[in-house]
Formats: sequence, C-alpha cells, structure tokens
Amino acid sequence: MDNLILRIAVPSPLHRSFDYLQPADADPAVLQPGIRLRIPFGRRTVIGVLLAVGNESEIDRQRLKPAQQVLDETPVISRDVMAMVQWASDYYHYPIGDAFSAALPALLRRGQQPLAAGASAWRITPAGQAIDTRTLSRAPRQAGVLALLGAHLQGVHRSAIDVPASVLRALADKGWIETCRLHEPHAEHSIVPSAHTLNPAQQLAVDAILAHMDRFTPFLLAGVTGSGKTEVYLELIETTLACEQQALLLVPEIGLTPQLLARFQRRFQVPLALLHSALTDHERLAAWQLARSGEAPIIIGTRSAIFTPMARPGLIVVDEEHDASLKQQDGFRYSARDLAVWRARQLNIPVVLGSATPSLESLLNVEQGRYRQLDLPERTGVAVQPTYRVLDVRKQPLEDGLSRPLLQRIREHLDAGNQVLLFLNRRGFAPTLMCYDCDWVAECKRCDARMTWHQHDQLLHCHHCGSQRPVDSICPKCQGSDLHPQGQGTERVEQALAAHFPDVKRVRIDRDTTRRKGELDRLLQQARHGEGRLLLGTQMLAKGHHFPNVTLVGILDADHGLFSTDFRASERMAQLIVQVAGRAGRHERPGEVIIQTCHPEHPLLQLLINQGYPAFARAALAERREARMPPATAMVLLRAEAPAAATAMGFLDAVAARINATGNRAVEVWGPVPATMERRAGRYRAQLVLQSEQRGELQRLLGSLVRQLETTKEARRVRWSVDVDPADTY
Repeated sequence: MDNLILRIAVPSPLHRSFDYLQPADADPAVLQPGIRLRIPFGRRTVIGVLLAVGNESEIDRQRLKPAQQVLDETPVISRDVMAMVQWASDYYHYPIGDAFSAALPALLRRGQQPLAAGASAWRITPAGQAIDTRTLSRAPRQAGVLALLGAHLQGVHRSAIDVPASVLRALADKGWIETCRLHEPHAEHSIVPSAHTLNPAQQLAVDAILAHMDRFTPFLLAGVTGSGKTEVYLELIETTLACEQQALLLVPEIGLTPQLLARFQRRFQVPLALLHSALTDHERLAAWQLARSGEAPIIIGTRSAIFTPMARPGLIVVDEEHDASLKQQDGFRYSARDLAVWRARQLNIPVVLGSATPSLESLLNVEQGRYRQLDLPERTGVAVQPTYRVLDVRKQPLEDGLSRPLLQRIREHLDAGNQVLLFLNRRGFAPTLMCYDCDWVAECKRCDARMTWHQHDQLLHCHHCGSQRPVDSICPKCQGSDLHPQGQGTERVEQALAAHFPDVKRVRIDRDTTRRKGELDRLLQQARHGEGRLLLGTQMLAKGHHFPNVTLVGILDADHGLFSTDFRASERMAQLIVQVAGRAGRHERPGEVIIQTCHPEHPLLQLLINQGYPAFARAALAERREARMPPATAMVLLRAEAPAAATAMGFLDAVAARINATGNRAVEVWGPVPATMERRAGRYRAQLVLQSEQRGELQRLLGSLVRQLETTKEARRVRWSVDVDPADTY
C-alpha cells in the first residue's frame, strides 16, 4: 500500500486529471474519493479533489510528485455529487478540476475546514419578545429579524437570516437577541399545519407524486400563475420530512428566495439551508454544512445549490424550470434543471419541475414519455385568470412610453384603491443619447452597443461590459449641442409616473435600485404590503411574486421578442408575458393586462392571448421540428474571442475544417459567423454551431475535438469555450 498513486482533479483549464504519489505521512485508509489534498502544481500550491486511488499511472512513477497534505479525514464531497460533477464535466466538456471547484464553497476551495454541526444560530430573548416591531419603522431589517426569531423561539441558523452581521450585532448589543446552538441532526422538528385546503387538482398532483416517493420519477407540474404550485411543494416536503429525509428546492433568482423563505419558515420550524450568490463566503459554508450534516432538512437555493451534498436525500424540486437563469452562462455552462433530473435518477428519488410556462424541452420530454405531466388549470380560491387587451400604439402619442389609454386605466385602477404593476425590461433613463443635428449616437468604445443614459448619476453606462463615462454635452462628431435621450428605461418611466400621479407612492425594482444588500427584500415588502401602489420594474419584479392588490398589469413594450435573431426569443417573450400577466388578479379582485405593441396582429402574440400558453407552446414546438432546431435536435455552440476579429474567425474556421475532415455526416456544422454582438469588452467574438439529431454522435465528436484543441497553437491565441444545449445564441 506504500506509494499509492492518487488521481486528482486539479483546478486548471486542462480537460484532464493528474496523478500524484500519496503524501509520506498519509494514512491509506483516509484516501477516499471526495477528500481534498494540498498539491504542488507548476510553481503554485493548489487544492485538488481526490478522484481515485490506484497502483498504476501512464506517467513514469519517478516523474510523479507527492501530494503535500491530506486536508480531510472523510470526504467533503458525497458520492452522488462526485458522480454528478464527473458526468457534468464530460457532458458539458468543461475541465474536471474547475468543475469540482464550482461545486465547492469558496472557503473549502481555499483549504478551510468544514464547520462543526450545530454551528451558530440566533434566538430572541425575553427582552426582544417585549419589543413592538412597529416602533422600528426606521430600522426595517432589525424589525424583520425580531419578527423572524419571534416566530421561531428555538432559534434560526445564521445562514437563514438574510441580513448583514452588523444588524445582528446591533440587536445583540441591545439585549434583544442572543446566539445559541440548534438541533443536532435527526432531532424532532415541528410543522405548522397548512391553513389552506388543497383544491382537487392540487390534491391529485400531490397524491400522484407521493405514490412515487420511493423511486425516481420526473414530474412536470404545469400550473397557471396563481394555481398554488408552492402549496404543492410544501405538502410534498412535509411528507419528505416525516420520512426523515431532506428536500432540495431550486429557484432561478435571488429575488424569489425571501418570499419563499418566509413561507417555509412559517410552515416548517426547522433549520433551513439557504444558498445564493448574495451570501458571504462564511454564510455559504455554514449553509452547505447544514445540508451536508443533515441538520437542515430543507435546502433552498439558486442554480449552484444543485451541487449541495445531502445526508438523507428524498426529493428535488425545481421551481420556474423554464427560466434561463437556471443555465450558467459562462465558465461551467451547466443546466441546474437538467442536473437535478440526472441527480434524482442517481439517487432514485422523485424530481418535480414546476412552471406556469414550461420549457419546450420539458414538454417534449412529456410527449416522449420521459416525464409525467400534472396540471393545475385554475387559480386557487376565488381568483380567476386576468383578461388581456392588446393595445396598438403605432398611431398613439406616447408620453415617455405610456399611451393615453394605459394612463387612463392606471388612473381608474388607482382610484378604485388597487395596485398597478408596469413592466419594462430596460433599466436606466434612456437606451440612446442622440444628436439631432447629425444623427450621432453615443456608443460604447469597447462593445458594438449603444450606451444607456442613467439620469441619477448623469453617466452613460454600457450594460454589456460595465464601462461608464460622463454624459456628452456637445456632440463629438459635429460639435452641436442638440443632444436628446431617445427611448425609455425604467428610470424615465418612473419620472413620467411621478408627473402624472404625484400623490401615489411608487416602487421601482431593477438592478439599479437593488444594489445594496437587503434592498430588494425591502422593496418587495413595500410592494406586497401595498405601501407602494404604483409598481414598476424589469423581470426582477415579474416572476413568482404574490401581490394580492395588483389588478392591472401594463406591459410597455412586448415587441422585443417578436423579431429577434435568437431562435428562442419568441418562447422567452411568451413566457415573460404570461409570468408578468400572472401578477394581476391573484386575489378576489379581477385582473386586467394591457400589452402595448406595434405589431398587434402578430400570429404568435394573437395565439398566446386568445388560446393560452399551451397552444402557443404546441405551435412553437411544431415550428422547431420543422426547422430542425432544439429541442428537436441537439445543439452545441463553440465560441471564440480574441483582440482581432480575424483571429477568432480563423480559429473556428480551423475547428470546422477538423470536424468536416472526420466525415461525420450525423453532425451538421454551421458557420463560423461573428456573434450577434461581435465586439464586447474590447474583444471580438465569433461562434460555430454544431447540430445533430443524434446526441450521442455529437458528444463523441466533441470529446475527441476538445482533446485535440488543447494541443493546437491556434487555441492558445483565443479564448474558446463549448456551450452544450445553449440557452441563447448571442
């Protein structure tokens, strides 16, 4: 057993693992797949993950270096996560070492030890229970913490309290809260019975899934907006906890986690592991450890939470399964939804994919018998689906993007005491600054894009590379001074609303208003409680939120997805319209949706409005089949970028020649062509599309191709990447 050879995943851009000798003082019994080791790599010392132990290597033993230190006595990565990461590395053709780095919390990647079970939590003191939180109107985050801890007297784990540490310190200094230790794993937890009685469709869905809790079965829960999908999740998770198992719930965006977290905390008085990108490294590690130890029976997280280890896995749920945010767009380009299905199959547990607007991929899987579809066709309670009105604005005068009929309906709904939500997926004041004398337009110097004027800081912003510069006062082309903002962003629309409705409080939710930690939750609370009666925002406001007093939704510009170069654009447009419209009429008051468009007769828009999303999806899927586009075929995008356009195109030309030389007729090669936005952040981008009706053939070709490209000189002159099942073609 001396001088065992360790196969280690090393963080590097190389698509392979590396062999090392065991450390001189290592106990062979500790050398199990999933432990971390400190190893020499070139001139650096890095942290790697052990994949396997053996006695042979393709490299001469004399040339192998010994690992320096074993960091773990037991694996930090569970067996099922190990298998999933290795499969994902192969399927998405991403370096194995970097894939494992993406699956670990940052502190573990840097060599820190996992935390002990039962780590830090907070609970309210008797003095804190005596505080009337209404007196803390100027400290809403402190009030929120007291309300949360007051509802969970046994304490709440730090990772589930979504406020900065300074807020907790301030409350502790006042003697209102104190630290404590939570339950050990397998401790008994209390569950608050649901106040809602499931309607027949919900009960049928719950019963169908519960009948398959002991085996892998993928379910597509297709429910209209407001149909109570979350209540179905809660019922399923309650059963999972009763069986002493854990449930993992994936959500696409951070903005959905506070609202979901509040519902789960009311229902389940158990430790929750909350994982999303806004956490600090220490908060993420604490939540990861809660899940790994089994102390947290419920894990709620965004995309990367799919890699979270679970001690007793019983159920995986993916909410808003259609959302593009579940697909990583750079680096390790994995789909959390697809990995959830793969992981559930390996664990032999059910997986539930929920959406009011299911993806065409999932609908095709239902059609082919791979998934089982469960429908929630009606809204819960007395709520009914909103009515739609398509408003032709081609001959209407617009006031900062607002038509007169829309302004009139806004006034009528506000006068009736209701809330109004306006959706515009464009932040800033105006997307263009233009010279009326010579038609000059302010463009980014590093991207093929126009710069957006943000009035609050009087800067021009590029929303693609992040560059900023002062707003021009004189045209750099003709030296004229007749410069004007063109078009509307949320900032400009908010200004117009202030002029039309000066006495009505507004809440604007976009990336600019929610930069500070906790600001998104604060604004959403104002929206939910009716403090702001005019709600305005981008897609951050559009999906998954429950605003019971909203009776009118205005979609200010529905045309962007109708004529895009991206083949998925119409599907995304339909999903977004349905999701935004779903915010209206979710209580006893009827809802109305007004869609402003310059193309009211567009067949896809008319199909969506008149026959609903299922009819639209059937037509879109038929179109994809006819055009032989995903999901009817498998697609891979090879991307390249370089300081010169010719370099990127030349590399992909060489790649296309290599593929064509194989004579593989099962794979079609399209391009290369410049990307839709060719220049971004000072670099030129090009792409090559590979398509096949035989996914296995495409994967085999890619596996060979990637290994070849690592050794070519052309590949060293560009940044190149492989995007399997791309979410967009930009």
